[in-house]
Amino acid sequence: MTKIQNIDVRERVAQWIADYSSSLSVPAPANGAVFEVRQGYKSKDSKRQNADIDNIAVAWANGYLPVFAIFSSQIDPDLLLRYRNSRGGIMIGRTSGNTQISLFVFSKEVLGYDLADFFRRNSEAIKSEIYSTLTILLSAD
Repeated sequence: MTKIQNIDVRERVAQWIADYSSSLSVPAPANGAVFEVRQGYKSKDSKRQNADIDNIAVAWANGYLPVFAIFSSQIDPDLLLRYRNSRGGIMIGRTSGNTQISLFVFSKEVLGYDLADFFRRNSEAIKSEIYSTLTILLSAD
């Protein structure tokens, strides 16, 4: 956390880590948090889940709160429960809720950046770039 330059943001992140750790019934980690960012998570693949559970254990062993930041809001409730029971944090792509559930609320309230607004402002440009890239990738040339 010492790498966070803005003192206000650093303090909010430290408090968020303490609060999130408490909600998982674990002491706050020594070194801060580590995030794995994903576009989505629809899989009920047990190998993927077991690898994620292993990653949670490795993060804790190294003094970090492990957090999965999933941009999609489509995730199986059983998976959320399994990760939290393994003492892993998980936030999903909701624009409402609290900082422990919503990736966008976390970004706005803790980090001080309105990520949802970024996507709203840049939606057309992002769609255009994705369409252009897919067109090239899927062309027969």
